[in-house]
Amino acid sequence: MGDNSEVYTGIKKKGNINYPVLVPNAQGLEAAVKCGVKEIAVFTSASEGFSKKNTNCSIQESLRRIEAVVREAKKHNLRVRGYVSCIVGCPYDGAVHPSSVTKVTEALLNLGCYEVSLGDTIGVGTKQAIQNVLKDILDVATADKLAIHCHDTYGQALPNICTALEYGVRVVDSSVAGLGGCPYAKGATGNVATEDLVYMLHGMGMETGVDLRMLIEAGRYICGHIKKQPASKVNNALYSKYGLE
Repeated sequence: MGDNSEVYTGIKKKGNINYPVLVPNAQGLEAAVKCGVKEIAVFTSASEGFSKKNTNCSIQESLRRIEAVVREAKKHNLRVRGYVSCIVGCPYDGAVHPSSVTKVTEALLNLGCYEVSLGDTIGVGTKQAIQNVLKDILDVATADKLAIHCHDTYGQALPNICTALEYGVRVVDSSVAGLGGCPYAKGATGNVATEDLVYMLHGMGMETGVDLRMLIEAGRYICGHIKKQPASKVNNALYSKYGLE
């Protein structure tokens, strides 16, 4: 994350688009403020093992750090979004109980996060598992305070997102061309491909405001520069059909 400031300042901003940045600590917040960031994201885990590997501290300590960051962020009128990793399973601790996810989610909301993104970091979630998590969380939070963040390691991201939609969640994290992953989750693939997500949502009659053809072009442009094939079935299927070769 050493070049975050350079990346952020290099983006040509549009007025109606959010550009949140991930802030791991007070130093990260200071850098974000200097860059003129309007929104930050803070993160913790529902799994002790993952928390220790990812941030070298317990869940409770991570929440204490987040509290300090949020308090300072509010002084600068920054919006704060929260992330919870490993909502279903952890590469170190195994299965994660829904109550652990609920506890951390509630804590982030109480600290001042306007929304909490629930991350199936290693992609092991299934429809039933996501249902169990959401049923538990919705006892203490409303769906408009939640987002879903599904990795597609086991090909379950889209079904799991559909499950979240059934429970009223309307914000979905995704990644162009399915890029990404996690260095602390061996074997985990990237977040669900935005192209696949948009194709599905349009097929369900939902409005996204996203031009699928332009999205596919963007995915190809990025993948061309990093010399990777898009991890998006829709991108690969429609690239030729749209005559973009």
